[in-house]
Amino acid sequence: MASTNGIPGLSDLSTVPVWIDSSPQPIAKDRLFDVVSAQTGKAVHQAQSANVDEALAAAESSYKAWIGGWKDELYEKRRDLLLRVADIYEQRTAEMARFQVDETSCPPQFAEFNVKYAVQHLRETASAISGIRGSVPQVTEKNVFAVTIKEPIGPVMVIVPWNGALVLSTRAISNAIAAGCTVLLKASELCPLTHHSIVSAFTAAGAPAGLLNQIQCRREEAGAVTDALVASPRIRKVEFIGSQAVGRIIGQLCAKHLKPILMELGGKGPALVLDDADLLKAAQLCAIGATLHHGQLCFSTERVLVQRAVYEEFVGHLKRVFEGMESAGSAVNVQGARHAYEMLKDAKEKGAKFLVGGLEYAEGDQTKACLRPTLLTDTSPEMQIWDDETFGPSASVFVFDDDADGIFKANDSKYGLNAAVHTSNWERGLKVAKALEYGQVQINNLTVYDMASLPIGGVKGSGWGNANSSWGLEEFLVEKTVNFHGTTGDGGFLTSH
Repeated sequence: MASTNGIPGLSDLSTVPVWIDSSPQPIAKDRLFDVVSAQTGKAVHQAQSANVDEALAAAESSYKAWIGGWKDELYEKRRDLLLRVADIYEQRTAEMARFQVDETSCPPQFAEFNVKYAVQHLRETASAISGIRGSVPQVTEKNVFAVTIKEPIGPVMVIVPWNGALVLSTRAISNAIAAGCTVLLKASELCPLTHHSIVSAFTAAGAPAGLLNQIQCRREEAGAVTDALVASPRIRKVEFIGSQAVGRIIGQLCAKHLKPILMELGGKGPALVLDDADLLKAAQLCAIGATLHHGQLCFSTERVLVQRAVYEEFVGHLKRVFEGMESAGSAVNVQGARHAYEMLKDAKEKGAKFLVGGLEYAEGDQTKACLRPTLLTDTSPEMQIWDDETFGPSASVFVFDDDADGIFKANDSKYGLNAAVHTSNWERGLKVAKALEYGQVQINNLTVYDMASLPIGGVKGSGWGNANSSWGLEEFLVEKTVNFHGTTGDGGFLTSH
């Protein structure tokens, strides 16, 4: 079992509980499931799988905490809570990083970065709360005075992934809580302890009972639980971070119940290398973007588009960088690695060529959870890899003639999350960036990039809405109009009849 010494309440925890009203729920042995490390193939601990009744009890708790005071809590109380949580994260960095490594098999450096970046998010979100404000709009009648007021939408169900286990969850939770909402966290079954460490930090920081509840489910039970929660009138909004396929299902469910949803879905991130780029630096950045965290990021560099005039030189650099990578780390589990492997296999069978790597696992990998960094060319639309996320350490290389051709090929995707442009000409880079149909574009950097003070969101099949700072807070606020009519106002109805 994972050792959790150092965090009060998590020391020697062997079972991650369902957490409602700041308390663990009774453990039922027939509802336990194993959380398995891909690196060892063994269970690191177990977790309690919530049933529908427990999930609805969590929703009721979230509603009572919201209506009972959090919706009207002073902004400084919300701000100070997030700042205390950030301090606790810093104090618990080593333990929170270790939970991520144990459960998701990510590199320790990536896990520590998750904690550091989550702290930045907490503090940035806290600083943005005082910026929430309404307005005094113009009116068309002399006897009317109007104001608009921003109010929290209500309890939010947050469905979070395992691949940026700490930072993505912290971002979603903190945005909603900062806006005055309560949160029901549906943790990933692959990393429930990592997600529980967030709940533990909020509890230690003095969060009131019901402000942040947590459930997790076995995969075969997740559908019924999610259906019940989306249908519940106690849940007023949903945030989902995950795959396009699951996002489509949850989006349809929310539409059925007229429930608003914020979604950040997958990507097929292109990196455009223009003919005036620093080719070696661009090759290094593309390789890192493709292989970081075993390619298991929605922001990963999946496509590298190179201008014809520098194609051969750049691909030579890129091949050497890929060949110098001994490992890209581990997939979250064997099934994840197998999915990426099958996409590579499909591409090869349909005519793709491997420039580096291929249908190979990393040297010494006994678990078959670690694929070799792989570079492909000659991919085509009939291949699954053409426009589906691999979630593996690979990238496909393409050639384009001029900027217009590169933009067209980069935009030829159902996704629209992130992209990068490599050029020494900033004006040219900006023109290309403006033409790309993506939520965020990096010039001369990885496609994998986010800053807590800037909005982040997708277009097309990568979701809708924004996260981070004031943009994230706005997603959980509704605007109410209040009209003052005075003693002489009648709206024109009495005097016209």
